[in-house]
Amino acid sequence: MLRLSLAPLRVGSFSSTPAIAKARGFRSHRMVKCYSTSFGQSSKKLLFRQLFEQESSTYTYLLADVSHPDKPALLIDPVDKKVERDLSLVKELGLKLIYAMNTHVHADHVTGTGLIKTKVPGVKSIISKMSKSKADLLVENGDKIYFGDLYLEVRATPGHTIGCVTYVTGDAPDQPEPRMAFTGDALLIRGCGRTDFQGGCSHQLYNSVHSQIFTLPKDTLIYPAHDYKGFTVSTVGEEMLYNPRLTKDKETFKDIMENLNLSYPKMIDLAVPANMVCGLQDLSAKGA
Repeated sequence: MLRLSLAPLRVGSFSSTPAIAKARGFRSHRMVKCYSTSFGQSSKKLLFRQLFEQESSTYTYLLADVSHPDKPALLIDPVDKKVERDLSLVKELGLKLIYAMNTHVHADHVTGTGLIKTKVPGVKSIISKMSKSKADLLVENGDKIYFGDLYLEVRATPGHTIGCVTYVTGDAPDQPEPRMAFTGDALLIRGCGRTDFQGGCSHQLYNSVHSQIFTLPKDTLIYPAHDYKGFTVSTVGEEMLYNPRLTKDKETFKDIMENLNLSYPKMIDLAVPANMVCGLQDLSAKGA
């Protein structure tokens, strides 16, 4: 069985579950191919879909390997209200869902990861260890989440919450080009997540974005967890030039974040406790 710890992760004797591994550690022996026509010659392996939930303006991302007979797939930031839609799409595309994962503990919606696990046997939930929430697999900075030959690199990007991570496609000749960064709320298109709840810190967020995201190649595609203005994708280069908050110096950024005068999140008292237990708070209370 797969074990997560502070040491490099170890892969057991299973035959079909991809592995999560430290950058310097191990990888599963079950590496497979994927397919895409959207991201250049070297990314013919990746199937990618961007999905939207209107009420919380949340993006969910589906990535899959469609060259392998099992077509392993993962969902990033699923929403409980859209689980049926997401699973229907997975079924229509003939994919095998293996991971349901979050970029952080969301405050504006209940995650769909736990509900997905009740409907699809074998799916593993993933979230940052620093979030101190429950999931099957707890990841840390530098971990790699493999689905076939492709993988997502985990980059710790706290500041919106203490447990935020950004998932970035791999940096190797056989990985998608340009790279793709799933930034959660750490970096939004022409914006960023608020820093006044859940252990948020403006200085920490500023450092996270500049050290972990803005150091990626400028053509890296930015896919955030939310958008409220109709944008679907940006790039690192665009945000370095045009982001109205994160192009400022650190002290100006802090002043901006401290004077947003945002209202109390309407879903936070429901969403955060539920998301700390993989979105299954009500089921857990009933003994599920």
